[in-house]
Amino acid sequence: MKETKTPVGQQPIRDARALGVPKMLILGLQHMFAMFGATVLVPILVQSYGLPLSIQTTLFFAGFGTLFFHVCTRMKVPAFLGSSFAFLGGFAAMGAMDSGIYAAMEPAEKLQYACGGIVVAGLLYVLLAAIIKAVGVHRVMHYLPPVVTGPIIILIGLNLAPSAVSNASSCWWLALLSIAVIVVANIWGKGMIKIIPILLGVVISYVVALVFRMVDFSGLDVQGLFGGTTPLLGFQPFVTNFSGSVAKFDVSAILVMAPIAIASMMEHIGDMSAISATVGENFIEDPGLHRTLIGDGIATSLSAMFGGPANTTYGENTGVLVLSRVHDPKVIRLAALYAIILSFSPAFAYLVNTIPTAIIGGVSFILYGMISAIGVRNVVENQVDFTNSRNLIIAAVILVCGLGFTGGLTFQVGGASITLTSLAIAAIAGIVLNAILPGNDFHFGKSANSDASANLGQY
Repeated sequence: MKETKTPVGQQPIRDARALGVPKMLILGLQHMFAMFGATVLVPILVQSYGLPLSIQTTLFFAGFGTLFFHVCTRMKVPAFLGSSFAFLGGFAAMGAMDSGIYAAMEPAEKLQYACGGIVVAGLLYVLLAAIIKAVGVHRVMHYLPPVVTGPIIILIGLNLAPSAVSNASSCWWLALLSIAVIVVANIWGKGMIKIIPILLGVVISYVVALVFRMVDFSGLDVQGLFGGTTPLLGFQPFVTNFSGSVAKFDVSAILVMAPIAIASMMEHIGDMSAISATVGENFIEDPGLHRTLIGDGIATSLSAMFGGPANTTYGENTGVLVLSRVHDPKVIRLAALYAIILSFSPAFAYLVNTIPTAIIGGVSFILYGMISAIGVRNVVENQVDFTNSRNLIIAAVILVCGLGFTGGLTFQVGGASITLTSLAIAAIAGIVLNAILPGNDFHFGKSANSDASANLGQY
């Protein structure tokens, strides 16, 4: 990745210790808030499918998985691993299964089999990492040039855009307030204010929501440290009911859940490209794509083994890196520690869930747009030549597939329905076209231009 030259006074901060411990703690809190809404939304949605996925377990393995990922990547990559949305279709399919061994099966046991499929999906990451280690990242990335990864990064943000609008539409003025706070803090703020725009957007908007009595505390029931339905302190279900949280394995469940790894692996590569472009360092080469895949994959398998969802590198936190310009991975690790600590508090999990969806929508407007903007930046900085018809065709097909297949593509394998998400379809289409169309002269780490000219004629 080429590093962007930044005006003096706006240089990114590589070592947050220079800001002091109190500011580092606040920056970590900002990253925690950025990931929290989406991370806890996954178990909430899975519960609507009839499967009792725990918010506390999800939070714990988001934090633990992030720390494990950082160890695997030599503490170099400023990425946060939150719960993956890519597997929601699989959870929905598992919740609806009522034939064979799944007939009259208790929801908790269905969840165990769904998690077994995710364990296998995580191991597929390790398989791809082994291939990259064996043949070299340059050979693998030859099939993933910026003309492919750039549009995929753009799609990651665009596919999330409807959820931002949907959340914001619950109260537009509150969503616009959170957007305004973020913009003002980032553009005109000084010092620490400029570095924590997302956190300020959440906190200030939440205080306003409290003043206008838009926050519902009716479900909060705290009776001492351990009493009530939402006590201040409480273990996660995989601790209190270990036997009910261990994954189980069945071919049907594996066929439903594991193929989704195709989409999530492509998202991972896109996110690594996005983070590399944001920070100005080539993390795909150092510490290496094989290490990031292993960290993400094993974190996913460990989470699912104990009743948690799949993990994935979070674009929301990449957006925070862009806005704050603090690129120190230590800040991400602080956010991971916060997630682990807070996973022991049912009361806090409930309180954070009281943040109005409009505020989440307003924050998402900025963060999701930043992800797509990073994709555009990836294309521009790598000098992808769109006067070249070959590149136009590849980008066009990727974008149409990613935006057109809104419901994904479902097909039958062994009696089980498997759904490829629109992002997976777009990634596969782009990789295949890049491989078969003549003129791919991209060499990872060497080419200034993503693709040399291909003589396919001009429009």
